[in-house]
Amino acid sequence: MPIHIPPALKHRRFFLLWAGLLISLAGSQMQISAIFWHIRTLTGVPDPLALGGIGLARILPVLVFSLISGPVADVFNRRGILYLTQSASALIALALAILTFTGHIALWHIYALTALQAVASTFDLPARQAMVPNLVSTEDLPNAFSMTSIAANTGSVVGPLLGGVVIATLGQSFTYLFNAISFLAVILALVAIGPVAQATHASTRVNLSSIRDGIQFILSRPMILSTMLLDFVATFFASANTMMPIVARDILKVGEVGYGFLSSAQSIGSVLAALIISQLKSVRHQGPVFLWAVVVFGAATVVFGGSPVFVLAFLALILMGAADAVSTIIRNTIRQIQTPDHLRGRMTSVNQIFFQGGPQLGEVEAGIVAQLFGVPFAIISGGIGCILGMLLISLKWPQLRKFDRDEPASANSPAVQ
Repeated sequence: MPIHIPPALKHRRFFLLWAGLLISLAGSQMQISAIFWHIRTLTGVPDPLALGGIGLARILPVLVFSLISGPVADVFNRRGILYLTQSASALIALALAILTFTGHIALWHIYALTALQAVASTFDLPARQAMVPNLVSTEDLPNAFSMTSIAANTGSVVGPLLGGVVIATLGQSFTYLFNAISFLAVILALVAIGPVAQATHASTRVNLSSIRDGIQFILSRPMILSTMLLDFVATFFASANTMMPIVARDILKVGEVGYGFLSSAQSIGSVLAALIISQLKSVRHQGPVFLWAVVVFGAATVVFGGSPVFVLAFLALILMGAADAVSTIIRNTIRQIQTPDHLRGRMTSVNQIFFQGGPQLGEVEAGIVAQLFGVPFAIISGGIGCILGMLLISLKWPQLRKFDRDEPASANSPAVQ
């Protein structure tokens, strides 16, 4: 099959944003994996609860600010919001670097700065995702989300791999410093993009009424609501990343570089799957494909949790990532096409409660279960819970099993250049 330039990348402004994210997300993923390793180092012993605490530090800001960040993204200029959130994230990473360089870093510093980073991300994501349909044509939107998935998962491959090497050679501090520098890529891209038109609604304000409008819209769309719930269930039960330092260091007996490979494995699978999808004209039988992807994700999680050897664990994680990429691309396309532009920020902000709340609360759950029954049991039981959750949701919303087309778009995006 000949390789073609993905159509979304032919839109200059989307390409600039995508290229900036490719660099920045690599830095962010390097920092995330480095933080897990840092906590394991600071505790001195395997401590699942200490690692699970990162999930709590991330989810609290999402629960508090998500419903506000949606109206903010629909009322205020999304490009301006991204300037602020990207700059704040860079300063937080720099603070982690300085504390680590000076030897003053403690667990509470990591938790507090992680929580602040989560606040910035809570406002960043609705503005960024809602801006994508303003940068490409409607017919190229599925491809744009495929390319966004590639950027995110390429960062998740390069970041942890680079992080393992950096920790082993330069030290923990440099992972945070490099991440701080990486945010400049998105900031420079935003400068080059220039003004971005977005639809506004005269009645939209940052208040309870606008929040209620966003929630009511989601409740009125079964396909959007069901995919959000399934996203939460799958990521809640199958969150294995938090336990990765213990799996790498204490079960599989590999060092920093091996840990980097394990941390990047899911994203390797995601990139491969997204690359294949980016070359397809369309994805048929989206509903069944989406549900089977969740089943594969859960089953691969079970294999990873029970693996006694590095190679099998690595391959299982790659399969998990490929399945997750397929489901992510399908559900993001459904949601964005079905949502009017003036509601996209609010839809995404509610959605991030599900797709960020799932893995972050799942990290807390995994920490507790691992503390009581061991890390392998926590991971294996999570994979089984993921599959059972998918079955229950598909029974509740049978239209998921029958979905085989893009539903008519609710509203058109502003014209793109």
